[in-house]
Amino acid sequence: MNTDNHMHEIVVKRNTSSSRKRSRDGMRSHITPAKKRSSFTSETCSTVEGHTHTPDMSENKGTELCCSDNEDLFEGYDSIVGDSSFLAKLEDVELQMRQCQDQQTPNACEDDLSDSILAEDFRDSPPRALPSSQLEFQKAVTSPHKSPSRGAHNTSTPDLMNPRPVVNHADLTANKPPPKARRSMKDHLKKILIDNAATSCTVSKTVQQKEAVMTEEMSFAMQAMGSISAEQDLGPFFGLPSKVKDLILKLKRIQDLYEWQKTCLSLDSVQQRKNLIYSLPTSGGKTLVAEILIFKELLCRKKDALLILPYISLVQEKVRGLSSFGIELDFMVEEYAGSKGRFPPVKRRNKNSLYVTTIEKGHSLVNSLIENDRLDNIGLVVVDELHMLGDGSRGAILEMTLSKILYMSKSTQIIGMSATLGNVGDLQTFLNAENYTNDFRPVELKEYVKIKDSIYEVNPREETCFSFSRLLDFKYSSGMQKMDPDHIVALATEVIPQQSCLIFCATKKNCENLAGMICKYLNKEFLKHKKAEKATLLGELKSSGNGSLCPVLQKTVPFGLAYHHSGLTSDERKLVEEAYSSGVLCLLTCTSTLAAGINLPARRVILRSPYVATEFLKRSQYKQMVGRAGRAGIDAMGESILILQHKDIDMAKKLLSTPMEKCYSNLLHDGGRGLLSLVLSLIGLKITTTVEQVRDFMKGTLLSVQEAQVSPERSLWDLTVESIDTLKQKSLIEVSADVNNQTILQITRLGRATFKGSIDLSYCDLLYQDLSKGLEGLLLNSFLHLVYLVTPYDMVNQCKPDWMIYFRQFTNLSAAEQKMATAVGVPESFVARKAAGQSVRKSVDVVVVNRLYLALVLYSLLKETNLWDVSDRFQLTRGFVQTLLSSASAFGSSVLHFTEELEEFWAYKALLSELTRRLTYCVQAELIPLMEVAGVMEHRAKQLYNAGYKTLAHLANADPQILVQTIENLFKRQANQIIASAKMLIKEKAEALQEEVDDLLMLPSDIPLL
Repeated sequence: MNTDNHMHEIVVKRNTSSSRKRSRDGMRSHITPAKKRSSFTSETCSTVEGHTHTPDMSENKGTELCCSDNEDLFEGYDSIVGDSSFLAKLEDVELQMRQCQDQQTPNACEDDLSDSILAEDFRDSPPRALPSSQLEFQKAVTSPHKSPSRGAHNTSTPDLMNPRPVVNHADLTANKPPPKARRSMKDHLKKILIDNAATSCTVSKTVQQKEAVMTEEMSFAMQAMGSISAEQDLGPFFGLPSKVKDLILKLKRIQDLYEWQKTCLSLDSVQQRKNLIYSLPTSGGKTLVAEILIFKELLCRKKDALLILPYISLVQEKVRGLSSFGIELDFMVEEYAGSKGRFPPVKRRNKNSLYVTTIEKGHSLVNSLIENDRLDNIGLVVVDELHMLGDGSRGAILEMTLSKILYMSKSTQIIGMSATLGNVGDLQTFLNAENYTNDFRPVELKEYVKIKDSIYEVNPREETCFSFSRLLDFKYSSGMQKMDPDHIVALATEVIPQQSCLIFCATKKNCENLAGMICKYLNKEFLKHKKAEKATLLGELKSSGNGSLCPVLQKTVPFGLAYHHSGLTSDERKLVEEAYSSGVLCLLTCTSTLAAGINLPARRVILRSPYVATEFLKRSQYKQMVGRAGRAGIDAMGESILILQHKDIDMAKKLLSTPMEKCYSNLLHDGGRGLLSLVLSLIGLKITTTVEQVRDFMKGTLLSVQEAQVSPERSLWDLTVESIDTLKQKSLIEVSADVNNQTILQITRLGRATFKGSIDLSYCDLLYQDLSKGLEGLLLNSFLHLVYLVTPYDMVNQCKPDWMIYFRQFTNLSAAEQKMATAVGVPESFVARKAAGQSVRKSVDVVVVNRLYLALVLYSLLKETNLWDVSDRFQLTRGFVQTLLSSASAFGSSVLHFTEELEEFWAYKALLSELTRRLTYCVQAELIPLMEVAGVMEHRAKQLYNAGYKTLAHLANADPQILVQTIENLFKRQANQIIASAKMLIKEKAEALQEEVDDLLMLPSDIPLL
């Protein structure tokens, strides 16, 4: 142990209860006089690569010294001056040190004591509670000799935290003055001890001790103040450490923020933690501002944060992207989407969490936090696409979530990101928020329309709305003119293959047909562009389909084209998106869902028609699509072209010149189902227990703000009372009276199960009946019965059975499975007669028949796990089959929570837990651990497993370079994200287990005492 380390082990404690002097026997250290020590040895210095090492003087661990107010703390230490043996040894050590340094740097002798054997040790060590003589000596050997005329500050504490910079002695040799006579360490030591002895005669040691205690208390106070300020402001990057800025550069490749981002982050509302809505065009950089605010909440305020996104794909992308930040900055990133997520979340003592959720899962998460009195742990809620408040039933769920947060937690800040809205003032009133708006785009956007063979620039300020730009240059044959009357090939080939292009189509079928048509008229030179990469992509697509490949993609990919819509599997969509982002594909034909989902910008965006299916475009949809034009850092500008027919010109002018649509509350959507669900959960969570409290809560909703516009005929109070009556009729709540005869609202068992499972009120009665009937003869030697019970009710009308297929699949069932089908209401005779085209005399519930058909699809998928084979067998698109699978997984999770609240359904708990897990992944069991990683689909999981990465631990400890070389079509950035996500999952599981251990070992606070 080095000298300074040993000295620091000595702790001086003040003991006012004893006046007895301590015994010095047995308490020996290297600073004890030689006559009171059994031995003292010093070793000569050793030099390695120019570094000087101090001799090891350690003997024993430091000893705790206790003293009273009357005790002489320094008695015996001053006798060191008269100990010639010690001073002689000290001179020997100093001489040896000087000789060692002379051998290495003969011209490097300095006048001060910084090269002494003890000074090096003292310089890097914090001051400890030592006797004043030692502190004075330490101060002398560590402080450089400075002239007061240079502005040196007088201080009683050595500047140990700022060691002097290294000086290049070679540069100073020429101008170095002659060295002054160097005072030996023995002289320094004598002088300090003598001065100390003289001072102690005139100053009361009790006073010195009191001053020392006061100094120590002030020091602790200063440290406490420093720690408090550190929680509020950790560094120069908008209150965050510079490491965050470095990570943004490393992981996002963003060197600096845009001016609007800096302005937004510096707003008073942000600094004072007020609620904020900020609106910018698509691709303006809104997300980065939100992420910086999230980092600040997690790192500075040590609070959890909630990020609500509209789609599962966006949740997975964000979890994958932010996991790397979580690993580096030591916070958790937890995914709540589909069937993933724990309710309530794990309560962490030492780490903060960022919950990334869909709208539905975010609502369930907030409910669970309110129920467990933990909502205040959420310091920040960020809502992406805040205008989703106006989107049907999903908008109603988002409004419920925000209303509860506003009502229950006054300390939680809400940040809303949105495209430009026409009535942002209503949202400001609802959220009690300020608004920041900017029209910034990183790349200039030019909007055009095409009518026949002319291109017009959009200029809403002009009377005609359009101004002529140019004629389209194309050379079409008569056959090509018939095939491509809108000249899409000419528009696309102006930019591809060197640049990218997106073409939005009205329907999924149009996407596939258009991609195939364009390929027919492309030059053969397109086949040569990135030929090897496109061949690899085709191989990946084929492998993802277990040997099956979409014939349209097989034809279009060699030309660098593909289509993108919900009919693709998740694996296919992922591969297509990655290939487009990397430049392997240069053109995508797609539906409007791409604009609302993952960000795939393009040099040129073409709108095939101003329709989505059969409905004319809305202003917000149009802006979202054209907002994809222009790639920041690549293009100088982006351009959009809307193709119009003469019949659509007037409506298009209105579309392009009118302001953005307004966002209205959807609590009354679909017969007021949102309002019913809100009132039920308020009573279930005990947020409100009386009609008056429900009324007060409703005053804080967006519906209350927009009552005159949304419900001009009926007041909000009437609607609330009607909702309470409806819930009573459904036996979801009951009314009782307290001692004061005040009406009390209470939730029933069925009502609690309904809101805890987030079950649609339209189906809660039916679900209870189906589960109760299932208990009478539950089929346990097959998954079919359980699969039927978790088949989503809301997908029944999206598929009409093919009766011949239905009959074939029915006859393939076992006798027990056919008996189960008959029990739920679908006898074999009925299916046989429908397949034969005969009339059916006996009435059968169509919902049950269609639901069993979908259950057969899911059952086949569970048995075979090959989505392509199942979709071919049932003549359904593979995209629909995958949507059915993900919906069944999510609904299965809801049914599981529903049954957990009802004792009579105890048998379902374990069964549904395993089934939900299987539906979530629907792959071979060995691939499930790999598919837990955000964004890893079945195909990628198979690649990783075959390459030897068989567990999360394998992935978490993988080398990204080796991963890229081993896995085809995997880029380094994707490899880093996969590894970070795996590390985050392992940390999350380990932390959850540790929390359980801590809870088990914690002493109960309410333990009975005598």
